[in-house]
Amino acid sequence: MTAFDFSGLDFAVRRDIPEAYSAYWDTLSAPGNWWTGSQRVAIADASREALSCEFCVLRKQSLSPYGVDGTHKNSGPLPDRVVDAVHRIITDQNRITQTFVDDNAANGLSKEAYVELVGIVVTVFSIDEFHRALGIPLQPLPEPKLGEPSFERPGALVDDMGFVPTISAAGASGKYADLWSADAAPNVVRALSLVPDAVRGWKLIAGAQYLSLQGMQNFVQDDNRSINRMQMELIAGRVSSVNECFY
Repeated sequence: MTAFDFSGLDFAVRRDIPEAYSAYWDTLSAPGNWWTGSQRVAIADASREALSCEFCVLRKQSLSPYGVDGTHKNSGPLPDRVVDAVHRIITDQNRITQTFVDDNAANGLSKEAYVELVGIVVTVFSIDEFHRALGIPLQPLPEPKLGEPSFERPGALVDDMGFVPTISAAGASGKYADLWSADAAPNVVRALSLVPDAVRGWKLIAGAQYLSLQGMQNFVQDDNRSINRMQMELIAGRVSSVNECFY
């Protein structure tokens, strides 16, 4: 397993953070539900390239994302449509539409594969942003593991939110009972549930960087956090506003 090590910094980093990052890196390198290990690592690499993509800069400045022609920076093996989806999530996510997701699904990037891609991009980006905030180099991406995707697709899917099917609020049972509790099924967690392992990966990192689902019930002070819940939510709200997050 890849080991994240923050011991050389001038301040302490909680042990659970590098542990969670290392565990996710191990998962990232393995075959997923719809992508191989090599493809998953390539998606992570493309998420890093998006921040230096000149075409993304031009498109972000355009009134419409379809108002300019160009080619994404792409030094990896992924098809252009996949790279476009990755780059949009990083640089222009608030203009992703149902039409965009449906068009991808009709042209080779299924909704299942798209959801797994989203899970990889947002989780790797969260880990990378932690490094950027501390002013330290990004962790090298892991070596891919061999194997084929499982192509697992859960049942009990509904189309009651977002642009893709999700497990119903009451449907996280059996092998999916760990996704959320019966009395708490927030949409932000359900959003990736077409690919349950994407939810698990996201929860692992969100639980370390922010709060676990159980920890969200504590509105005062988590003993494992140096700031209280009100301070955490003030920061979270400000970051969400800057990032134009509709949640």
